[in-house]
Amino acid sequence: MKAVGVIVEYNPLHNGHVYHLQEARRLSGADAVVAVMSGPFLQRGEPAIVGKRARTEMALHAGADLVLELPVAYAVQPAEWFAFGAVSLLHRIGIVDSLCFGSESGDLDSLQRIARVLAVEPAGMREDIARRLREGASYPAAYAGAAAALAPGGVDAHDAAALLEQPNNSLGLHYLIALQRLGSAIQPFTAARTGAAYHEATPGPGAIASATAVRRLLMADGPDAAAPYVPAATLAILHHEWQEGRAPIHWERFAQPLLHLAATRRASELERIAEVTEGLEHRLSRALAQLPEPSVEALLNALKTKRYTRTKLQRMLAHLLLNHTKAECSPEQLATGPGYLRVLGFNAQGQRLLKQMKKTASLPVVLKPSTFTHNQLELDIQAQVAYGLACEHRDTRRMFSDYYESPVRL
Repeated sequence: MKAVGVIVEYNPLHNGHVYHLQEARRLSGADAVVAVMSGPFLQRGEPAIVGKRARTEMALHAGADLVLELPVAYAVQPAEWFAFGAVSLLHRIGIVDSLCFGSESGDLDSLQRIARVLAVEPAGMREDIARRLREGASYPAAYAGAAAALAPGGVDAHDAAALLEQPNNSLGLHYLIALQRLGSAIQPFTAARTGAAYHEATPGPGAIASATAVRRLLMADGPDAAAPYVPAATLAILHHEWQEGRAPIHWERFAQPLLHLAATRRASELERIAEVTEGLEHRLSRALAQLPEPSVEALLNALKTKRYTRTKLQRMLAHLLLNHTKAECSPEQLATGPGYLRVLGFNAQGQRLLKQMKKTASLPVVLKPSTFTHNQLELDIQAQVAYGLACEHRDTRRMFSDYYESPVRL
């Protein structure tokens, strides 16, 4: 049985994601889809609008067969480590033949050529990135510029820069770099993004809207407002999460504990938190004292500069909320890769994949965290507890659901 891997967040799953799943099967010729999905907190640092169990159900209804959780130690990271963690999971399963990711360009050849150059990081690249940062570029722009400057023959540097400034292209490049660094035999494919752009805030005329636009509709008017842009199963799940008081989850639900943590920690304590870099601990303390209102949005606005993007700041706040230290999230720690395969859900086809994985996987397969111990898993459980505190109807069992609930079965 051939399996294709996809790396997802589904915040929430919409019609564009269904298209991607269909394209993943078509391009790869796979019989099954394995999805690696972020848990409660996402790559851009924000909390997911609905919980990981609900999003797992969405994925299975939309065409995924097996859903695995990307540990939060990798999920809330810049593209390089997010991609490395997710690709490592797919590689270590031992049953995934291919990886299909979305991109704006659909140009796999150019991305692969750049990836081959960057997989063994060229001398001077870090210095070039540092120079661009000193000149005021954000990290994504600095990385894209430095990478484009090293574009191989046949790829124009200007074209490479334009290519890598687009978020899905950039993330796809990091997937390809991870495959190279792991020496993986997984074959990559890319599906050109269709319909709305990644950051497009309002829906267009078609049935595909960006996740950003769908979230805005949900936050403003509830599930029915998103109905034209999500599958029927997703809509039903969203209604259920709203009715149960488990959604919508957003940053302001965390304002009280987050502002308390930020205000009561000394600068030396803040400095140990992941992504608190270059004096951000002092900027954070000053910003707190000048906030016009006690909200996360006000704090982000006070902290944001051209150098510090909203994404970086959100990740920093997520690490602060979850008490992730630089030591726990160091490159040396992350380079070891995830330590387990956490199963979030599966269908009948996924169950067959699980049976294969018992023979092929080079990591422990975890169906219930209560039966397994790992430092990364402890961080996952803590993240779920923190996420549960933001629900309107708090339920201790739900907060500690990682201990009690079996994977979703469809």
